[in-house]
Amino acid sequence: MRGHIPIEMFFQRDGAKGTLQVQLAAAIVRAILETRTQPGMRLPSTRGLASSLGISRMTVTLVYQELISQGYLEARPRSGVVVAPTVPHRRLKMPEALSGQTALDWDSWLPIRPPRQRVIRKPANWRDFRYPFIYGQSDASLFDHNAWRNCARRAWGTRDFGELAADFYGADDPMLIDYICSHTLPRRGIQARPDEVLVTLGAQNALYMTIELLARGDRLAVTEDPGYPDFAETLRLAHSPTAFLQVDEGGLNPALLPPETRLVIVTPSHNIPTGATMPLARRRELLERAATHDFLIVEDDYDFEMSFLAPPAPALKSLDREGRVIYTGSFSKSLFPGLRIGYMVAAAPLIARARALRSIMLRHPPNHLQRITAYFLALGHYDAHIVRLRESLKRRRALMEQALAQTPLRIAGAASAGGASLWIEGPEGCDSSALAEALRQDSVLIEPGEVFFETPPDPCPYFRLGYSTIGEADIPRGIELIARRATG
Repeated sequence: MRGHIPIEMFFQRDGAKGTLQVQLAAAIVRAILETRTQPGMRLPSTRGLASSLGISRMTVTLVYQELISQGYLEARPRSGVVVAPTVPHRRLKMPEALSGQTALDWDSWLPIRPPRQRVIRKPANWRDFRYPFIYGQSDASLFDHNAWRNCARRAWGTRDFGELAADFYGADDPMLIDYICSHTLPRRGIQARPDEVLVTLGAQNALYMTIELLARGDRLAVTEDPGYPDFAETLRLAHSPTAFLQVDEGGLNPALLPPETRLVIVTPSHNIPTGATMPLARRRELLERAATHDFLIVEDDYDFEMSFLAPPAPALKSLDREGRVIYTGSFSKSLFPGLRIGYMVAAAPLIARARALRSIMLRHPPNHLQRITAYFLALGHYDAHIVRLRESLKRRRALMEQALAQTPLRIAGAASAGGASLWIEGPEGCDSSALAEALRQDSVLIEPGEVFFETPPDPCPYFRLGYSTIGEADIPRGIELIARRATG
């Protein structure tokens, strides 16, 4: 026998995630892969390890059984459990000379690209803050985890596995495409064939491919100001000439478009970040100008499901009779941001080119994730989730408005149909970036407004307050803390 693995090798690390069973399994695998353990080295008995770690013997037994089935461990008569000779892989120790940085000049290899100027930054530990007024994250307590788990079981079941384990060669899950065409899009008044829809890794993936295919040095692009920073940065990356059009209470005004405009990127349902909704008359005017002056429109309909105060206005795409609108949507905002399942809807020739571009980047989004989403939609779980979400956001919005009414903070913009954030203007002289930094001392997170402007006011008094993640009971106190810092 080759000796024992010391029990201390299996102590859980600080901050380890998962159940005790998961943590212990990870610790054993780590000990085998990262140390010089040899096949045949004995592990502690289940009783001894359980006693030393202060966990149940059954937990240790289950972990040993699982790792035996995976080929990491082996049960031998009269010897107990040992390291198996069939360990899936072992980490090689790299020579010191190869483990550090090289002297290679990467600047000479990498293309010269304009640095990103506008980036929304949110701390990774936002959950540790008591008052997280940030947009774009979800409240896990509103999500039906059991329903999602059941949909995952279906997608990973025998009936679906063989189909979804294959390479679709650029195609998308037909079940998800069918649901998008028959349910999601008709709710926005949009009729589309399967060859006019492409599944993407979120709406940003759709935007990137659209700009990559359509932007050119001789085509002026126009987008909103203030607006979504990634619109500006994607155009900048493509070296596209860009004009930034100031929005008002009706969003982007088509009458102000430069005559040489060839591409317009717009959020007509809810402007980012003001929430302004483009009136129907402006939508029609924008389409008329597009036909007259021969330009295309990219419509980001990112937040239409959050309409809890009034029905959403018709999508720009639903009014399009010439195929000039490229429509992008996403399930990531309404379900959870880590999902990264979106879609783009456009004329078949553009979708075909986008599919070809996507196929050399990532072939297609993961098949099983598409199918899980499709089941969640088709079985009615999505609709039930949206009802819960709207009810919760409506209550939180009311609390936000009530609390803000008692302060000198002004609501400078809010989606009339609902949404999940408010655009706030602080008192005269307020610098929202400095305010955000100071509020962290109070465990409060806000989003400074400077990043949403191409040329921000100095100082910038605007900031965004999201209410999708903060608990209802914490809203009044959180607003009080913001107002105190803003006026102090």
